[in-house]
Amino acid sequence: MIELVDTHCHIQFADYKLDPDEVIKAAKADGVTRLLCVGCRLEDSEAAVAFAAKYDNIWASIGLHPHEAKHYVGDISSSPSAAPKHNAPLEKFIQLASKPKVVAIGECGLDYYYNHSSKTDQQQLLRFQLSVAQEHDLPLIFHVREAFDDFFAILSDFEGVRGVVHSFTADSSILDKCLQKGLYIGLNGIMTFTKDAKQLAMAKQVPLERLLLETDAPFLTPVPFRGTICQPKHARVTAEFLADIRGETLAEIATATTQNAKQLFSIK
Repeated sequence: MIELVDTHCHIQFADYKLDPDEVIKAAKADGVTRLLCVGCRLEDSEAAVAFAAKYDNIWASIGLHPHEAKHYVGDISSSPSAAPKHNAPLEKFIQLASKPKVVAIGECGLDYYYNHSSKTDQQQLLRFQLSVAQEHDLPLIFHVREAFDDFFAILSDFEGVRGVVHSFTADSSILDKCLQKGLYIGLNGIMTFTKDAKQLAMAKQVPLERLLLETDAPFLTPVPFRGTICQPKHARVTAEFLADIRGETLAEIATATTQNAKQLFSIK
């Protein structure tokens, strides 16, 4: 039996339009047996923790997205590694890190493509979350867009960081740097509809032992389901596509990516 892990979905979002029970059932039917619900704000990080408590096959990652940095950095003291003010939203965030079935910090990182928050605010919030991850010995789920130089520079200040670069679409040179840092690479439905030859070349070059599958549901629905709401079950579509272009079997992709997910996130 094929077993797959969707290492990045947001079905706990309040505005997710599908019934979670049906979505989880459909995922299992397609072999996607484990899900990681990923937070982007305090509220949906709390929701991810609640989801993980409700379902045996769901785990949680708590995170503050770089787009949201301006809403949180006012609660960080001048020192990036210092504790936030008492009773601040970030204090609640820190407390979430100790909750059952929280297996990662993220989605966190830097996004200079949209710049919804300033670069300074994004960098400060990333450093905060790296510190929380180190304190709780948790891996991280990184969102990095057009900001890899600053990302690598910040990462070098934190020893022993482990994690995955989510929704990876950079070229092979950036891939090499991520691999040198010991990071995993998360690929999703983008690979099925991208027209960028460099992205497809990169997808073929990711070592099998560093590859993770994800959906980013409800976003990035793969071909041939474009125009519908993305679901965790669509991780199988991406797995099948990657197996085809990489010259591997679906079973090989499934076995490796499931083992990688278990190892990185310490899930059973």
